[in-house]
Amino acid sequence: MAKRTAVKDAPKDGINPKQPCPCGSGKRYKACHGAPGGATDVIVSRPFEGLAAECELIALREFVPSAIAKLPVKDGREVTLATVLPMAAAGLIRGDDVPFIGLQVQTRSGDISRDLARALQWAQQARTGDVLPVVGPDNGENPGRLQDLLDPEAEITPELHSDFVWWMPEGTEPTGEVALSLERANAAILPTERLDAPGVKAAYWVDAGDKAHLRWVRPEPEEKLVPAMARLAARGELDLGEGSRYAGSFRAHGLLVPVWDLDREMHAREWAEPAETLGKRLLEALASDEPLTDAERRARDGLRGRQITLR
Repeated sequence: MAKRTAVKDAPKDGINPKQPCPCGSGKRYKACHGAPGGATDVIVSRPFEGLAAECELIALREFVPSAIAKLPVKDGREVTLATVLPMAAAGLIRGDDVPFIGLQVQTRSGDISRDLARALQWAQQARTGDVLPVVGPDNGENPGRLQDLLDPEAEITPELHSDFVWWMPEGTEPTGEVALSLERANAAILPTERLDAPGVKAAYWVDAGDKAHLRWVRPEPEEKLVPAMARLAARGELDLGEGSRYAGSFRAHGLLVPVWDLDREMHAREWAEPAETLGKRLLEALASDEPLTDAERRARDGLRGRQITLR
């Protein structure tokens, strides 16, 4: 079982109660792990570490609205991972006996990987029509983690959708609360596409309305990625060409997600080749062990000034 690690950047006297809880629940710390009687388990700041699918899992958890992916389960029943399920359920067995577990769920646990493992174990044993609203307490059991149940070397290939019709078996009409939840979910979707290019993984084009963005989950440790990006920025090469601008980055589940503003008039597929080219430049910069120049250090400081932490 992988060793859990506590959040490294927490102040000695505790986490700022007004900041988002590092467990990934989306709540403020004071309303989650910092609340009286709240969860007390150790917070894992990089829950998907050790999985080849780590970057895709982060993207699906944080900003991809509607997508599914087959999980590379080592043993047992095949289970489909979903960004979000009806009523934000942790798991369900669809009417055609297809099992799903959800990524975008509310949780008070400090280890998202452990919660997903428990939902996965539930889905492999549940029956048609069963729903797991939330992952409950451990009750002293050792459920393992996602790293224990999946092939760690296997990638996942998300299948993106423009709506949530896949919640229901083909030919089935939703009713009641599911119908209302489906309507609300469809109305909230931002058009999103995954870039398809050699060497480009976990990179997503998102149409936010007034502008489009590229959000790219990078696998490199932040202490290596930021200097490499600074080398490109100092040379004016930290972009995807005309119609693009580096906007900043955010941290999510232990990794950095750089973001670029893009010309909204261009289709997502038009950014695949520029992203591939930028990726190659970035890999070359990552391979350099030369000390940063004064200009590159200034660029690095500027990049750090445009970082935020979501989880």
